[in-house]
Amino acid sequence: QVHLEESGGGSVQAGGSLRLSCKASLASGLYYYNYCAGWIRQAPGKEREGVASIAATTTFYADSVAGRFTISRDNAKNMLYLVMNTLKPEDTAMYYCAAWKGSCGLPFRADSWGQGTQVTVSS
Repeated sequence: QVHLEESGGGSVQAGGSLRLSCKASLASGLYYYNYCAGWIRQAPGKEREGVASIAATTTFYADSVAGRFTISRDNAKNMLYLVMNTLKPEDTAMYYCAAWKGSCGLPFRADSWGQGTQVTVSS
């Protein structure tokens, strides 16, 4: 019912910035503003980590990214964004966007996931 597609990943040096985008396509009768949205990441050999999530305007961040990452959404365009500043090598992971209904805080259990976009931060 909700198809998600990420873009914007890439390779950057430590201290650099990236902006991830996620386009949501919804079945007829569904509206993006009715969904919580968020980003989760997974590095090789590590568990998935909820990075950030957003309700209408309320945002939630993992301690590991608070103050460096900013999540936002544009419901008119069915878009979700993650601006990542002051990137660290430990931020290297596959990043996935997600959508779900219910509680929007972290941690979250999503109903829909994208295919992911790779972020690599070199030291």
